Amino acid sequence: MMNTPPLGDAGSPVETRVAAPADTGSSGGGWTGAAAGWLERRLPIHKLLPTRQPYYIGSWVYVFGVVTIAALVWVIGSGVVLTFFGPQWWHVSSAGRFINSLHYWAVQLFFIFMVLHLWGQYWGAGWRDGRAPTWMIGAVIFLVSVVTAFTGYISQQNLDAQWIAVNAKDAINATGAGAFFNPLNFGQMYGLHVMLLPIGVTLLVVLHIIQVRLRGVVAPLGATQADVGSGVASGETRT
Repeated sequence: MMNTPPLGDAGSPVETRVAAPADTGSSGGGWTGAAAGWLERRLPIHKLLPTRQPYYIGSWVYVFGVVTIAALVWVIGSGVVLTFFGPQWWHVSSAGRFINSLHYWAVQLFFIFMVLHLWGQYWGAGWRDGRAPTWMIGAVIFLVSVVTAFTGYISQQNLDAQWIAVNAKDAINATGAGAFFNPLNFGQMYGLHVMLLPIGVTLLVVLHIIQVRLRGVVAPLGATQADVGSGVASGETRT
């Protein structure tokens, strides 16, 4: 039996209206609508993914920051491979030694360009105009990365790693933190190096990039407001 639409007074079908969806804005959408509204106000899409940047974004100081992120990608990628195959593989296999060397040199590049970027921003007063949190997050990334590299040296599983661990244990015991951070415990050091600390560094780097997108890059020292305005208007670069 076929369903027929209801008929009105004149015998014509009655128009069926569908209720409009409820407003999902911050006023009536609950906590999800409020969170979406907060993100849209604080980090709009034109700031998160800008199509144009000021001309001074091409400074070598900012290039060093980009190279640091690229080196971090190589560090994480090679580290994941080493984690899956284990210590024996990177000591006895030629492919393992190659990946281990790739991981090592990626770490060196990561620290070199991170220090250049960090100190370049320091001497260039990169904390101006409300950008102090951005620089401070970068400094925290450096400190956490030092601890990450330290646990990596201990995780090598060779005589060099044992020597570093024994000396570090004496130094850490002198501070009273030996009960919580034991370099002689390979499981603890390996777990920190391959899981907790890399996740922390990655999240801090993402937060740092969001801060840069949110607040923009600082103008060069000595630039006036007119210089900055004209530079963005006439010398801007596409991204």
